[in-house]
Amino acid sequence: MLINDMARRLQITPRAIRYYEEKELIKPAKADESGYRHFTEEDVWRLQTIITLREVGMSVDDIRELLSQMKEQEGSLLHYLDLQRSFMYTRWVEMAKVIQTTEAMIERIGQSQTIDPAELFELAEANKRLRQSRDNWVDRWNFNQIANYYDDWVTSESQSFNAHQSYETVLDEVVAALGPIHGEIGLDAGTGTGNLAKRLVSQGAIMSGFDQSPQMLNRCRSKLPAMETKLGTFFAFPFLENRFDFVATSYALHHLDDEQKLLALAECRRVLKPTGRLVIADFMFVDEGHRQAHIAELTREGKDEAIMQIHDRFYADRSRLLAELDALGFQIEAKQLTVYTHLLIARLR
Repeated sequence: MLINDMARRLQITPRAIRYYEEKELIKPAKADESGYRHFTEEDVWRLQTIITLREVGMSVDDIRELLSQMKEQEGSLLHYLDLQRSFMYTRWVEMAKVIQTTEAMIERIGQSQTIDPAELFELAEANKRLRQSRDNWVDRWNFNQIANYYDDWVTSESQSFNAHQSYETVLDEVVAALGPIHGEIGLDAGTGTGNLAKRLVSQGAIMSGFDQSPQMLNRCRSKLPAMETKLGTFFAFPFLENRFDFVATSYALHHLDDEQKLLALAECRRVLKPTGRLVIADFMFVDEGHRQAHIAELTREGKDEAIMQIHDRFYADRSRLLAELDALGFQIEAKQLTVYTHLLIARLR
């Protein structure tokens, strides 16, 4: 199809299409002598994805980088639809938070019959900080690049510093803590290559999973082709409310800073059924005092690699997670499994 046909189909201007072409986000074929642009169905879906990402606030440079990182799947209709769905969920969750803030403002005004600018500003700023916290996340660990050897890496005993000590045993502990009943519907948040989900499927659970890395998802799909998998983030789970009997996550939250972890816990709560449960296995310290004491000990022992790894990842303050889960309506149990891995078992009250 020609550029005017494309513009009519997507209800945008030819000028907008030329702009995205100039920015090298789309590269339509050219006719032999005429020089007219000829667009394929793949171009349509790619451009529609670009428009969707722009609508949720992503910059042109970020879109170019994202599409470049995912070039292995370019040309796939599923790929473009997956991208669109992920960012539409992001926008939806963000709008829900804006609505909640607005409702809180209205409630405060209604109770006092006066407007306190300081209180309203506080609410608005809290919402802004949450949005910025979500937007500041970047994949510093290059999961697309390590996907093919991730399983070997986490189970390797040859590392000089192995934070994933007893990896297989930890996953078994998660399954035991969940105690899945045959036919229950579960979510593996940050499923990665699907190691935890595979165990839960073997127990009869009907599993879904999401991850922000397409290549990690490819590995997961190769192990569990029948499992529902989606591209998504911890800040906007790509699922509707009250869908799951349980949510499980292993070795994923340490890629989020403290504020981002709180957003992720709220998303776990959102997708759980009223009687749902949540199990988390990840790197943690009991509290900030425990963290500082442990790092001081590592410093005395000259274990620089361990210190570097701890600082490179966001090992959680367990006490803070417990407080947030309590505020979200969970009853929680906690135990330490290895030097760094802790298990949190949370059930909605």
